[in-house]
Amino acid sequence: MSFQVQDIIHGFTQGAGARIFKVLFVLIVVVAVGALYDTLVYRNFANREAMDMAQLGRNLAQGKGYTTLYVRPFSMFLLQQHRNDHSPELKTDHPDITNPPVYPYLLAGLFKALPAKYFTTAEKGFTIYIPDMAVAFLNQFLLLIGGILLFFLAEKLFDTTIAWITAILYAGTEVFWHFSVAGLSTMLLIVLLLALAWVLVWLEQWTRYGRSDVLLVGLAIFAGVLVGAGGLTRYSFGWLIVPLLLFFISFFGKKRAVFALAALGGFLAVMGPWVARNYSVSGMPFGTATFAVCQGTGTFPEDRLERALKPELRKVTYVDFARKLLANTREVFQEVPKMAGSWIASFFLVGLLVPFRSLSLSRLRWFLLFSLVVFGVVQAMGRTTLSTESPEINSENLLVLLAPLIFMYGAALFFLLIDSIALPFPSARLVLMVSFCLVGALPLLHTLLPPHPSPIAYPPYYPPLLQRIAGWFNEKELIMSDMPWAMAWYGRRQSLLVTLNWREDVIEITDYHKPIKGLYLTTLTTDSKFLSNWVKGDNSNWASFLLESLVLREVPKGFPLRRAPEGLFPEQLLLTDYDRWRLKKE
Repeated sequence: MSFQVQDIIHGFTQGAGARIFKVLFVLIVVVAVGALYDTLVYRNFANREAMDMAQLGRNLAQGKGYTTLYVRPFSMFLLQQHRNDHSPELKTDHPDITNPPVYPYLLAGLFKALPAKYFTTAEKGFTIYIPDMAVAFLNQFLLLIGGILLFFLAEKLFDTTIAWITAILYAGTEVFWHFSVAGLSTMLLIVLLLALAWVLVWLEQWTRYGRSDVLLVGLAIFAGVLVGAGGLTRYSFGWLIVPLLLFFISFFGKKRAVFALAALGGFLAVMGPWVARNYSVSGMPFGTATFAVCQGTGTFPEDRLERALKPELRKVTYVDFARKLLANTREVFQEVPKMAGSWIASFFLVGLLVPFRSLSLSRLRWFLLFSLVVFGVVQAMGRTTLSTESPEINSENLLVLLAPLIFMYGAALFFLLIDSIALPFPSARLVLMVSFCLVGALPLLHTLLPPHPSPIAYPPYYPPLLQRIAGWFNEKELIMSDMPWAMAWYGRRQSLLVTLNWREDVIEITDYHKPIKGLYLTTLTTDSKFLSNWVKGDNSNWASFLLESLVLREVPKGFPLRRAPEGLFPEQLLLTDYDRWRLKKE
């Protein structure tokens, strides 16, 4: 029997409970996909930013304030330069001057509800670190909220059929699920961006409908507040204020100045207090993040700036910035047609040639284009070693935040195309829709097929081992490591990122600031490219250290830590001041 898919959807979405049904259906789809994804391909944290944010959230939950156990040499430098006593604040709780606060505070609420026993794990039978999984569940809840916001936005701007297809494409995108278990703030930012899209649509429509100026100005302020909240979730997101102001200036006639100033005021009211806090602590508006543009340049390649105890910032020139912009912009915009790992973005790009009768659709699309250009440039200039370690799943990936809205416009173009062609049989429309969704979900379907990855992200992250090593040190002692984010999160010990120079920096820190009681190097070092990563450049004096320690199995003269436990070598190297592991056994 022939039928039209619109008739089926119409029959299921009428009546008093229509909205409830839609929400429940989206809920069922997302929960079902999430349960399957978590069962088959979930992994503990493998991203340094996730561990950094998580340990901040735990410190907040424990009442330690906005302090960090992950200490960067560069943050020590900024604190020393700013403070009258030139203290890097190692002997006290080290203030975090790298991360914005919204996501860590959200995690703090989660960790307050999580029993303390789950933060400690035994080595025998270990598979999943419960706090990591809890963060994944939180982000998957945010993914669900994003799906609901996207569905109803697509329904409002287009129709129910396009809304369903958009929601299915969103729930079937592997990259979003990967972000949900990675522990990053990406899903929260997607929710904020979709909420902003709702506000802009309301504002655009209600302005034409003649709603009260007080309501409209209030919406403009709220739009600025949402961008400010996003900026306090990820600093680079704050650049969205530029396309927001362009949106108001371009489309709101006589009210453009009022709306733009209202949005800017809301943005500054949210961002201002935190910027003032950073400045009072470090002398910089965004702490170490102020210099993200310097990272990845010829002067400070890779993670050299973070590891520098005395960086020569004046060596960075405008030529460095220009080279970084040109090199990275080319790469960023090459990724646009396959944004979020999906070819659906190509439909959006083609759809730019198609005019919309609806002013709301046209104007929101312009905002999306403004945002795409601004985010592309910001992502290129803010690119650091984080993008090198994980090219797609990282906090520097701003374009992925726009993907849900781009999918909505891509789905609309798809329907425009199939409506413009003569179909061979009545149910061909349904076949095309199902095929469209299945092809969009192919990366996710492929990920769910065997073989499935181990939930343990080793090497190098194995929480029970990190907690065992951390147990050899007390909470007031300082460890130097090539993965201090992991020692801070899993081991709950203050850990300093390996500096550029061991002969000078280690001695200076130990003698003048705080004794370093342990050096912990993992496969991040032992498996890295020895010539390019260690022999050349600023790491050169670590090369001889590694050769003597790993090949000759002798600690270089002058290094204060000379004792090593059995069982870690050659994958890992731990040097301490005495045989701490023996005392723990006794």
